[in-house]
Amino acid sequence: MAKAIALVSALCILALATLAQGHPTNLAEGHLSNVFNVTGKVYCDPCRVQFQNQFSRNVPGATVKLSCSNIDTKVLTYSVEGVTDNTGYYNLLVTGDHENDICEVVVVKSPEPDCSEKMSEVESSRIEITENSGMHSDVRFANPIGLMTKDTLPECVAVENFDKDDE
Repeated sequence: MAKAIALVSALCILALATLAQGHPTNLAEGHLSNVFNVTGKVYCDPCRVQFQNQFSRNVPGATVKLSCSNIDTKVLTYSVEGVTDNTGYYNLLVTGDHENDICEVVVVKSPEPDCSEKMSEVESSRIEITENSGMHSDVRFANPIGLMTKDTLPECVAVENFDKDDE
């Protein structure tokens, strides 16, 4: 009987420890707050077709900004900036649950003057940042955000023709 009570007690302690790790407490505010990691990449499209292709490359050193605004009032509720690493990927730490917000990541600044034009198709990435999303991870993956060069590479003819075949 004593072994059964010890086993149940140990399981309860483990369950509480797991809950504490999944929901960090913000003692200053006296309530639970969520912490999410938003990750994504910024790429350069030298073919100006507004999608990733064999000539696309990732952009290290690009400044990105995540902004969340209330769905109803459109008031900015959260904002954080970051920079892509040497592989063109970024990680943004986001605190709080933003279930009632629309959150988007945009490129603020490109370190490459020849690849700084924003695309109309993929100039931002909307991301859901809430515990109530059905996801069982604190990582949120944003869609790639593209920039374009001012001029098209000569090698891009095959990509441009592929795009025209779809029309």
